[in-house]
Amino acid sequence: MALWRPDPTFYPSPREAVDAPPETLAYTAAFDRSAQRPDAIAVVDVDPDSTSYGSVVGWTDLPNTGDELHHFGWNACSSALCPNAPHPHVERRYLVVPGLRSSRIHVLDVKDDPLKPSIVKVIEPEELAERAGYSRPHTVHCGPDGLYVSALGGANGQDGPGGIAVLDHDSFEVVGAWEADRGPQHLAYDFWWHLTQDVMVTSEWGTPSMIEDGVNAELLLGREYGHALHFWDLRKRRHVQTVDLGDEHQMVLELRPAHDPTRTYGFAGVVVSVEDLSASVWVWYREDGEFKARKVITIPAEPADSSALPPVIAPFGAVPPLVTDIDLSVDDRHLYVSCWGTGELKRYDVSDPFNPVEAGSVRIGGIVRRTPHPAAPGLPLAGGPQMVEVSRDGRRVYVTNSLYGPWDDQFYPDGVGAWAAKIDSGDDFTIDERFFPHGDDFRGLRPHQTRLQGGDASSDSYCYP
Repeated sequence: MALWRPDPTFYPSPREAVDAPPETLAYTAAFDRSAQRPDAIAVVDVDPDSTSYGSVVGWTDLPNTGDELHHFGWNACSSALCPNAPHPHVERRYLVVPGLRSSRIHVLDVKDDPLKPSIVKVIEPEELAERAGYSRPHTVHCGPDGLYVSALGGANGQDGPGGIAVLDHDSFEVVGAWEADRGPQHLAYDFWWHLTQDVMVTSEWGTPSMIEDGVNAELLLGREYGHALHFWDLRKRRHVQTVDLGDEHQMVLELRPAHDPTRTYGFAGVVVSVEDLSASVWVWYREDGEFKARKVITIPAEPADSSALPPVIAPFGAVPPLVTDIDLSVDDRHLYVSCWGTGELKRYDVSDPFNPVEAGSVRIGGIVRRTPHPAAPGLPLAGGPQMVEVSRDGRRVYVTNSLYGPWDDQFYPDGVGAWAAKIDSGDDFTIDERFFPHGDDFRGLRPHQTRLQGGDASSDSYCYP
């Protein structure tokens, strides 16, 4: 009799995931800002022993134009090993890829030919709207009971509220909206959870009308973008608490909970303070039965000559860091913070999450500095470290440079270009000189987010310590 075995890339605990084999391929979502050509999934060779290391070795065009691919994820991950998982024998086989501008969701199979993912299903915006009441899908996470997809907008032309849709693990059909009682939550962005604590956490950016033409200075200075964290009963799907970080802290974006399932804390990144253009990172935690949040990292703006700045920030005479992504290593030791405006990736030791210690920094790109990659010292780079992905063992950090079409155009009006880089994260923290896919390697598209074959630091959640 044949035995059903879990996918070998699933691990019951973060400790075991850290010892997983290194990745050899990376999948990168790339989009066409002009919406004249299809967006694509690029496949990058990340095996340092390969003759094509650092090159784009595979490519799949999507069937339509104007999707603007965003934060995609795996159909299944280590959460399938949780005791309450109804799908313990699913495979990490499919990439679930949302189009932020089109509201389509694409499902691509990477099993049969990892270098050329095949499109097996397209969820049209009408299905997402009819069954879940949402539009503008943004982020995908694999849960033990289904696929969760955050969305920024409502259906049928409604600007909001945003929320979370659930997809079936096997058919990828839209099951419905996740929320049974959303309480005061209206703005949406990222979401994550503490599975063993029955806690969901969500963050805030803005509705489609607030973000689709770029940063709206009136809304920003009016402190109308998101500035709160929301906490939910995961099992009952009910809102239980809002923690406001203060309306000067605009755009609470990426969430990274502790991987250790016995710990109930996590990190949230804030793009900008309207008081001084600084960025910040906060820790949420539970104390005496209530959730609280504390600012633990502040990154100041860097003074600059106004003549060197794009119009959107020229009046301020400074470059805001613009923390647009953070990532936490699987062992919960290091937090990586991308400063897309200044062109810096920072590493912090967060072994004590309430007292981070900076433990490394690299510069590449940036609004003013335009720091080149070591492999091409004569090539000034636009954009900066934006999306960050960390290998399961924590030794390799991958970054891409494009954030979001309208923001790219506002902050890098002379062109954001296209590049990816890899940072070696050991005793030293240095850019790998051999790894630099850029320019025509991405066929004129802008690379946004990367997923690593077999999983990475922001793919999986675990139920055992």
